[in-house]
Amino acid sequence: MSRPDKQPVLEFLTADTPEAWTARAPYELSLLLIDHANCEKKAASTALGLMYRYVGHSDLLRQMSRLAREELRHFEQVLDVMAELEITYEHIGSARYAQELHKLVRKEEPYRLVDQLILGAVVEARSCERFIRLVEILPAPVAELYRGLVDSEARHFQDYLRLAEKQQVSDWEDRIADFLAKDAELITSPDTQFRFHSGVPG
Repeated sequence: MSRPDKQPVLEFLTADTPEAWTARAPYELSLLLIDHANCEKKAASTALGLMYRYVGHSDLLRQMSRLAREELRHFEQVLDVMAELEITYEHIGSARYAQELHKLVRKEEPYRLVDQLILGAVVEARSCERFIRLVEILPAPVAELYRGLVDSEARHFQDYLRLAEKQQVSDWEDRIADFLAKDAELITSPDTQFRFHSGVPG
């Protein structure tokens, strides 16, 4: 399998992760990894949910099946790194990021599906961008893991975006702009929680 090009991911996003978030990350390693593990579980659950809901979309079924397996494998890898660093996996509250993006998803089909796929593309792109930034500043076990995940996130971004375009909904590019605007707002505004997709630390 060829390595995906990461540049389209970075060009897709309309805002870079603030330096304040990047600077804080090494000091919040436990929270970062616990929330990252949660994100991988949720990503797998989202893929499975799409498979159950849209059984008539053969291309989507294949892509989401592969994606769910990869996300669960990533979850296991995060747990392995946490064990190596003696970080206990415990419950933490969810971040505002995904919750606020989900509020944009329309309820009527086929717009619901298109919005969910665009949301997936935005989240994967943001995750890829953060992995790229974090590999340079985090301790070796985490940096090595994140370096290995960059290509997966870039590929997942492309898969979600390609599936959204395939639905042939006329306003899909406008919806991309809507979700990207919300992503930029959330990651550049003050945030009371530190999480993998959180905004500027408060």
